[in-house]
Amino acid sequence: MKKPIKHFAVTTLTATALGLLLAGPVMAATPATQPTMLAASETVNNAEDAVSDTWITSKVKSTFLADSNLSGIDIKVETNKGVVALSGVVASSAERDLAVAKAGEIKGVKAVAAEALKTAQ
Repeated sequence: MKKPIKHFAVTTLTATALGLLLAGPVMAATPATQPTMLAASETVNNAEDAVSDTWITSKVKSTFLADSNLSGIDIKVETNKGVVALSGVVASSAERDLAVAKAGEIKGVKAVAAEALKTAQ
């Protein structure tokens, strides 16, 4: 009888010691995963911003190209954090105003900067 109890006690102590040794690094690593998760979340947000800016640029450019009143090929479109920057040369101030208005109508556009969009007149 003594041998099984002694064997059980040794086995239990060994298992407990190994469990504590293995759990220590895991428990220590848990707080370190928080910054990693935050960094991953920030990276995803940055990627979403980039996709949104790319989408806005594409949508503005395609809107310009589809409108027969705009010379869409002559207007350069860039987007940064929802702010659309228009540049190039258009035929008239009416065309410039139309380009600004059309760009401002696109979903996700926060502002339109058209200082670099010049008129030929």
